[in-house]
This record gives sequence, C-alpha cells and structure tokens, in this order.
Amino acid sequence: MSEIVGSHDLLLITLDTLRYDVAAELAAAGRIPHLARHLPGGVWEKRHAPGSFTYASHQAIFAGFLPTPAAPGPHPRLFAARFAGSETTASRTFVFDTPDLVSALAGAGYRTVCIGGVGFFNRQGPLGSVLPGMFQESHWEPEFGVASPTSFEAQVTRAEQVVGRLPAEQRLFLFVNVAALHQPNWFHRPGATPEAGDSRATHAAALEYVDAHIGRLFAAAGSRRRCFAIVCSDHGTAYGDDSYTGHRLGHESVWTVPYAHFFLEPGATAC
Repeated sequence: MSEIVGSHDLLLITLDTLRYDVAAELAAAGRIPHLARHLPGGVWEKRHAPGSFTYASHQAIFAGFLPTPAAPGPHPRLFAARFAGSETTASRTFVFDTPDLVSALAGAGYRTVCIGGVGFFNRQGPLGSVLPGMFQESHWEPEFGVASPTSFEAQVTRAEQVVGRLPAEQRLFLFVNVAALHQPNWFHRPGATPEAGDSRATHAAALEYVDAHIGRLFAAAGSRRRCFAIVCSDHGTAYGDDSYTGHRLGHESVWTVPYAHFFLEPGATAC
C-alpha cells in the first residue's frame, strides 16, 4: 500500500450487514458471478469484523483497522496510523500521521468521496453526520437508504456521476456503504411479503441484487486509472441463529465477515 497510495485510485465498498456464510455459499453456487470474477480464486476470505454494528466498525475501518483474517496473527495491515508499539504495521503498510485514513488520503492529494447507505451516513442529525463528515464530499438521499428496493442502483448512478466530473489528473478515494443487505431486505426476494419479514434467504437475494449492478461500479471506479478495490462487510447479522436476531451482539454470524481486495484495470467494461 505504501506504493499504491499516490499512484492508484482507491475504492472501498462495505456491504453493510453481509454475513460470511451467505456470501461464501452464493459465490460457490455461482449466484454472484460479477463479484466472484474479482475474488482471488473466486472465493471470499473469511475475516473477523472490527465491530458488531455499523458505527463502531466504520470508525475502526477509517482508522485503518480493516476486518482481520480469521486465523492466528499478527496480520500486517494495509493502512495504519503511526503509533509506537504497533505489531501490525509493516514495511509495506501505508502509514499516516492523521487521526484517520480519510484525512490522510486527502492530505496525499486524493479527492475523498462518501456515498452513504444506512442511517449512520444520512446527515439527518449529529450522529449521522460523524462518518460522512470525514470526507471532502458526501452524498446521501432516501433512495440510497435501507427502505429503498433500488438503493444500490441509485448509489451506483451517483458514483458514475462523481467519477465522470473529476479532472483526469485528480486521484480519487471513493467509499460506498451499500445498504441493500441491511434489514428490511424482504423485497429483494420474489414472492416475499412484509408480513413474512426478512430471513437468511432474503438476505441472500439482496446480495444477488447487489451483484447484478456492481459491475457498473467497478467499471466507473477503474475507468480513469488502475484502481485498488477493497470489498468487505462491516459486520454480519443473525436470523434466529441460536435464538439471536440482528446485530450489535457477540455471535459468530455477526463477527464473521467476507473480505476481498483486488485491482480494477482501466478500460474494463461493466458486466
């Protein structure tokens, strides 16, 4: 990352609330082809989330603490604030001297842009303004939020607009928080009803919906120069697992998340 920052555009996508087991099953079954073609070996990496709900996890991610590989460490990090005694800062880590990665990238000449999804990015109150307030430019509309059946399509369209108006020489750090996986997601499964509510199956259908449109986002992000992309979940969620429902709790379905990073090459087309 110490060589990538400054020469590449950067894309960070958090698939908010996506469970690892669902993501892995869909990749193995060929149900998310547009994501799977970018996953190393066609599979998600199993990792542990830095928090059990959106706000906590994103505060950690923006400080350089991405989801941690689900194996004994220590694991060198891609990004890290400079502090004495860090055991996960390596020679290839991008080390910064600001409180967070977003401001560090701005200081390195990047245009930092947030396209929010869930309520912690909606700027409708002080709490919902903290995370998007880290960025030079932030976007949120009700059409991007959890109640919209077309939220991801709307977010991708905004991303295309953001990329399209940037000067060619301007480096970009684009962050997209995808709300489609978060409850309510019942409307992504044909035949589902609000009375039946959300389930593991509707969660999976929401991921298929995201996959159908993510090629456009990858094409936009990689249209200007080589782009380094990170796609991960911030936390999972429970659907009755061991009688647990939701997140902000310490269950395997919440702590275990999918992760991948890869390069997007200039000129790649959406699919």
